[in-house]
Amino acid sequence: MQQLKDSGFENHEDFTSSKEAIEAKIEDYHGIVIRSRFKIDKTFLDKATNLQFIARVGAGLESIDCDYASSKNIQLIAAPEGNRNAVAEHTLGMILSLFNNLNRADREIRSGHWNRESNRGHELDGKTVGIIGYGNMGKWFAKKLRGFDVEVLCYDIKENVGDANAKQVSLAELQEKTDVLSLHLPWTPETDKMVNTDYINAFAKPFWIFNTSRGKNIVTADLVTALQSGKILGAGLDVLEYEKLSFETLFQDKTTPEAFQYLLETDNVLLSPHVAGWTFESHERLAQVIVDKIKKLYS
Repeated sequence: MQQLKDSGFENHEDFTSSKEAIEAKIEDYHGIVIRSRFKIDKTFLDKATNLQFIARVGAGLESIDCDYASSKNIQLIAAPEGNRNAVAEHTLGMILSLFNNLNRADREIRSGHWNRESNRGHELDGKTVGIIGYGNMGKWFAKKLRGFDVEVLCYDIKENVGDANAKQVSLAELQEKTDVLSLHLPWTPETDKMVNTDYINAFAKPFWIFNTSRGKNIVTADLVTALQSGKILGAGLDVLEYEKLSFETLFQDKTTPEAFQYLLETDNVLLSPHVAGWTFESHERLAQVIVDKIKKLYS
């Protein structure tokens, strides 16, 4: 806020008003900086007659009607550079914790149980790691894997994104070889419910899956079926299908879905509350990236 003020911007803050209340005054603003509290849709954008940019303090822009905003020459700003390291470290932490039963072993010891054989772990070395989505998040996760003796494959809809840290392959090859799958995807019509039973069964081997991208990219009921059959050996989920758009609450309604209840009760699933990119360091870095990009627009 201070940096924008020092650059000549007049800043107003409003973290509580309804979407309708914001729409009533949005014509006064040339730019907005948002998180994810409500959707920036056609109605909102039609009222934002002087809007020049929308900046989201985060990586994804799915809460914005991007095509319509672009048609109005509104610049869209995101900050995937700001939390890519946090997401990469969190993903690696989930893998190592799940592989070594750390959460379960900790709970057992606190309950007075010293179970060694049942907590024998797996090593990441020697595994093939498949990364779906090789943008900022996927690339930084691959960087973190450089200290392990693993083969890293990536699949992306864009061509020629592979690098020294990951070999870009076809989806079929990735599904043939992968032992550990990590999702680093936006939530789009193409990725919505992408990981379903057919997608899972296309993998040649039983595998572990980790999702630090968007919850709705996985069909939870199909994930549970695969966990029960052993096709998926374990899952680390920082995001869930049931999250609301703002990511601040879990369920759209008050009932607990049967599939989610299974995730809560099984030992080979690790859950965290959409915090992979939510570190003290990324909090500052995200803000700085946004400020820098806004200032660049007017330089």
